[in-house]
Amino acid sequence: MESKPENAALREAGALCSRVRAEMAKRIVGKDELVKGILTAAIAGGHVLLEGLPGLAKTLAAKTFAEASGLGFGRVQFTPDLLPADITGSLVYEQSSGRFIPRRGPVFVNVLLADEINRAPAKVQSALLEAMEERQVTMGDSSLALPDPFLVIATQNPIEHEGTYPLPEAQLDRFILKLRASYPSAEEEEGIVRRVALERALPVDRVLGARELAFLREAAESVRVDEALAAYAVALVRATRPAREAGGPSPSLAKDAGRDVARWVEYGASPRASIQLFRCARVSALLDGRSYALPEDVKAFAREVLRHRLVLSYEAEAEGIDADAVIERVLGALSLP
Repeated sequence: MESKPENAALREAGALCSRVRAEMAKRIVGKDELVKGILTAAIAGGHVLLEGLPGLAKTLAAKTFAEASGLGFGRVQFTPDLLPADITGSLVYEQSSGRFIPRRGPVFVNVLLADEINRAPAKVQSALLEAMEERQVTMGDSSLALPDPFLVIATQNPIEHEGTYPLPEAQLDRFILKLRASYPSAEEEEGIVRRVALERALPVDRVLGARELAFLREAAESVRVDEALAAYAVALVRATRPAREAGGPSPSLAKDAGRDVARWVEYGASPRASIQLFRCARVSALLDGRSYALPEDVKAFAREVLRHRLVLSYEAEAEGIDADAVIERVLGALSLP
């Protein structure tokens, strides 16, 4: 049985998460999965890629989360003429001391909104990649640590390709989740129109600071994950790799599903996906008020964790198969523990 302190901490963590989601709901109509995904990534210590058409509240969701968290927030509108120094900052000569001193750029915040990230050229992507992975910025011969916590929420438009640079796989792999913003339902859209027309957007209260986020991360780490469940997460990730890449066919995947994966997938997800799936399963259990993870927690974030880590084949594109369809095929072919 769970101890009373453990139960109390779990209840407090669940209540805190509920308050954050309630505050974001003041500004965001619907989009529960989007709000849940951003909160999950923040607790799991990862970055988020938001994909969707213009006007679907991607930027608003990022700004609202920053307000609800009370963390330092910065926004960079990515353009093709952007330079690395525009993101990270640069060394400036100080005449009085005769030295070069660092001038910190907009990346030195807790929550960085990278708007239309795929419009930035390769050098800017490389500079941002170091910040995302190493949580530091290199200027000259010095490395400057970024604030803790540090979360990148990046957005991109899936249909506009002119003047864009596809994100390299190495950078995509650094995003713990890829979330998709979809059109609202008719009822939700009516609510959006009424709220905007009548100017009923309520102020968002700060309920999640650095201390509270650290508490939630500690609570998530205490969530128990059975060995069989961890093995299921690993099997799920390995099943996305064609047999030629995985060192042989997955023993837990049916032959016909294995053939489909071999036809549709050029390269599968990396071991980093297994780690992130494990972390997200813990957070999913925490959000549901449980101190133990279930197979449903793994499945809940399988698409968001894996969809940007699969490199599909030309055959998949010709058949109209996207990454989500591949993941659905694998989920349906794997037996639950």
